[in-house]
Amino acid sequence: MSTPRVTEIVIVGGGTAGWMTAAALSKVLTRDYRITLVESEDIGTVGVGEGTIPMIKLFNQALELDEAEFVRKTQASFKLGIHFVDWWRKGESYIHGFGKIGRDLGVVPFHHYWLKLHQQGRAAPLDEYSINCRAAQAMKFLPGDPERPNSPLADLAYAFHFDAGLYARFLREYSEARGVQRIEGKIASVALRGEDGFVESVTLEDGTVVGGQLFIDCSGFRGLLIEETLKTGYEDWTHWLPCDRAIAVPCASAKDGITPYTRSTARPAGWQWRIPLQHRIGNGHVFCSRYMSEDEATALLLGNLDGEALAEPRTLRFTTGKRNKTWHRNVVAIGLSSGFMEPLESTSIYLIQSAIARLTAFFPHNGFEQADIDEFNAHSDFETIKIRDFLILHYHATQRDDSPFWDYCRTMDVPESLRRKMDLFESNGRIFREHTEMFAEVNWIMVMLGQGLQPRGYHALVDMLPDDHLDRFVGGVRGVIENCVANMPTHDAFLQRLAGMARAG
Repeated sequence: MSTPRVTEIVIVGGGTAGWMTAAALSKVLTRDYRITLVESEDIGTVGVGEGTIPMIKLFNQALELDEAEFVRKTQASFKLGIHFVDWWRKGESYIHGFGKIGRDLGVVPFHHYWLKLHQQGRAAPLDEYSINCRAAQAMKFLPGDPERPNSPLADLAYAFHFDAGLYARFLREYSEARGVQRIEGKIASVALRGEDGFVESVTLEDGTVVGGQLFIDCSGFRGLLIEETLKTGYEDWTHWLPCDRAIAVPCASAKDGITPYTRSTARPAGWQWRIPLQHRIGNGHVFCSRYMSEDEATALLLGNLDGEALAEPRTLRFTTGKRNKTWHRNVVAIGLSSGFMEPLESTSIYLIQSAIARLTAFFPHNGFEQADIDEFNAHSDFETIKIRDFLILHYHATQRDDSPFWDYCRTMDVPESLRRKMDLFESNGRIFREHTEMFAEVNWIMVMLGQGLQPRGYHALVDMLPDDHLDRFVGGVRGVIENCVANMPTHDAFLQRLAGMARAG
């Protein structure tokens, strides 16, 4: 007897994770599939993941969302990178810009040519060879234009800052228009099948029973299905990423314009985020409770806002790490239920997007094959571990010795996988992307150099280029980028024009 097709899907929890999942599945699957989302208005969502990375554009494009409408409905602004302040040492800053650095020449990446000149004292700072960094510093923005194939503007990489609550509402409208059924209510109990321990149904406080074949846990830190019910287990990474609290508060917008970048400022026991939207600024202080009290952390945050606080600060408690399995039996955890990586590099929403893409790739046909589930989990683990290493780099590669927190981070042992990457870069500036890891070579280069790691050498083939050619090549790249930035509109002007286009549409 054949196993019935998996056509009944229940998403437990709304918020960004739940409605991104519902929207994507409603786009991919036909109406033969029944998608039900259960959420309660009484249960708040974390909603701090307002910064994104460029892959969010692929998700929006897959849903065929109009970018102007998206920007208007989510109060979004554009993001060219992240400005890191006081991370390497106090008084120093750098921008981790998205997109390319310069222009590669032959088989050798551009940064190696820059390294040779930099080591000889003949090059400008690296950010002057990145259009993202220069545009961010100049408060400029213009999306990529494929009609300019030989220009840095051809494929300029950008992401967004947006109101996560408004994004969830936007996707809810999208999903319900495509047949997703939303049920309001709190889940009181979960029923398991006796023969295999699969989730059979959830029962709401009013007695409503919601059954399904595939359950997607978007219940946040709680992990209602994946942990409270299936006891999957959790791998704790706080010995490498010791922050375990965040204080979040919105404030009034700054008067000097909307910055096209996120700002991350290192503090004595953690760091502070600043995420500018059209209507407000999102702020938060991520810190380690072993080194700073909640009252101290709150006071520090409130004392470093651009404008008046628009709400009472709220505290989030978390343990950085991941579930031992993100897919267990017939439950797939997506979002915070699968684990938590602090928003230092804005990966939270990307991890939702990536899990959804993986779920569609491994979507069960008839029943649940363990080989598929194991492969899904292996890919999830690889991706999360690589992101973990990238975040650890920010804390560990520092010269700060002004507080016990930074002493700990600077001197702690790091994973061998990260140590190998750092050692390779410090030898001759080499970075190699491993398989499908999320962060590319350019991301590692920007952060390693920004955090003070200096290679002892550079690619040997650079020396084949005569010095006068090298100067012209590197200087020419810098000049082209400066010309492009000079002709870009300001970020505020572009937003105003786009909002007007959206209203007209």
